[in-house]
Formats: sequence, structure tokens, C-alpha cells
Amino acid sequence: MPQDRLLNNVVAVMIMAEFEVSEPCTIRPRSFDIIARLGRTIVVIKVVSHIDSMNEDVARDLDLVAGHIGGCPLIIGERARDSDLERGAVYLRYGISSISVATLHDFFVEGLPPLVYASPGGLYVNISGKMLRTLRERHNLSLGDMSQILGVSRRTISKYESGMGTTIDMAIRIEEIFDMSVVESIDLLSYRSQFVGDRDRMADGVTIPYLEQMGMELHPLHKAPFQAVVTYGDHAILTAYGQAHKMVKRAPLIGNLSTITRMHAMCVTTDHACAKKIGRTLVIASDNLRRMEDGSELMDLMQE
Repeated sequence: MPQDRLLNNVVAVMIMAEFEVSEPCTIRPRSFDIIARLGRTIVVIKVVSHIDSMNEDVARDLDLVAGHIGGCPLIIGERARDSDLERGAVYLRYGISSISVATLHDFFVEGLPPLVYASPGGLYVNISGKMLRTLRERHNLSLGDMSQILGVSRRTISKYESGMGTTIDMAIRIEEIFDMSVVESIDLLSYRSQFVGDRDRMADGVTIPYLEQMGMELHPLHKAPFQAVVTYGDHAILTAYGQAHKMVKRAPLIGNLSTITRMHAMCVTTDHACAKKIGRTLVIASDNLRRMEDGSELMDLMQE
């Protein structure tokens, strides 16, 4: 399926799920394609036909964007290696959930979370260790009894009860023994970053003059349409920096993204003295920032 059509399908699913959806990000570089919001839930989505094409740099920036705006990253694709993504299955790329459009629809529209995750060797499920132990003890079965019934070691049963995943066939056998479900569903919005130690790193070459001396904090990004998320007290600003003609082109998209994220939007120009609004986005010259005493002046100007 062409990339544009795949993205349109993703947008359609999120609208069906009653999310507010940003305009597609068409400006390069881009570590994400859209941002969607429903209440306090924010999802930062990257769309790729083949999820193996995701590289670590893009994944890191996708993670950083999600972390700084309080969202959850998701990768939506069609294929992994030489096969289509299975419906109802989750594939991880650098710790980020990667799923098909059908799985996205099931989760957000139908309220049906996936049960299966892909790992080297095949598809697996998570077992509720607490439930398994309760059922085993309720039926007066020892670890040895269970190991004989299932044909695995006592240590394997103990690992299941500690939360280790297992194959789909083994999970079915366990559920047949107790006539109860022990498989845990996967919450796509429960995300733990494997890059968490990098979220406060400074990106090479990314600096926006005068903001930090105004008491603002700069959280740089590599591959987003904005170079940083800038914070000042309770305020957060999606911020781009560069030549005026480029900033004028970026301003509408950044303003749209700020609407979805409930943040402010700003483009700082390096070569043109100005201070004006393009939609929601303040376009301001770096020389103007130099004359400001602190961030409150900038916030007043942004809220005019």
C-alpha cells in the first residue's frame, strides 16, 4: 500500500475513535507523521510501510517528542521482515509498539486490546502470574504437578508465575486446565521508554540563542519539524529555529501541532527582524529575544 494511503487510513481510524488529529507532517526531517489527542491521551504516530525500516535515530526522536509532550509513541506499518503484520499482534521496534492499521482500529475504535506480541521465534502472550498461581493453589496443584501436566520444568512454571511470557499453544493448554483465561491483554498506551536516560541529553548542534538566559529550559530534538520543546514554568512551547523563509513555511504546521498538544508555538528567525503571528505561531527574530529580560516578556507577547 502506498505510504500516503496508509497514513490516510491511520488518520481515518483515529477520527473514528473521536481523537483530534493534527495535519500530517510533510516537512523533513520528521520523526513522526501525526499527533492525535483524546482528552488527556496523546499519541505520537509514525507511519512506515515496513517497520524494519525504522532506525534508532528516528526511534529516539519519536520517543523524545512523546516524552516532552506527555504522549505515547506508536509505529503503524504493514510488514515486518517477509510477512504482513498479524492482526492483534504487537511488534517492538526499539521498545516502541508497532502494529497494523487493523490492530489500531481494534484497540481505539472497538476497545479490543491486542493479546499477542512478536519476539524472536514466533508469537507469544503474557500470562498473569498472580492468576496462574491462584488457580494452581485453588486446585491443590504443586509446581511439580503443573510441570508434569504441561511437560515443562518446575522452574518454567515458577517463571510463568513471575510474569514470563509463553507461546500461544502453552497459554491455551493452561487455560484448558483451569477453564479460565490467564492471558493478559497489552495496553498500547502503557509505554516505558528504553531511551529514558537520553531524554535530557543535548542534541548536537541544536541551540537557540538567548532562551536559556531568559530562564527558559531547552529540550532539543533531532528530527522533528520543531527543533525543541521550550518550557517556562507551566508553559511549554513547540519551537523552531532558522532562516525566515523556512520558518514562515513551518509556522502553520507548528501552530496546528500546538493546538493538538495544548502548547504554545514559536518560530525564531536568524536573519529577519520581526515579531508577528502566523495563525497560532509567534514568529520572532533572535535579536528581539536578546532584548528581553526574562521569559515572562516572551509569554506576554505570545499570548497577545
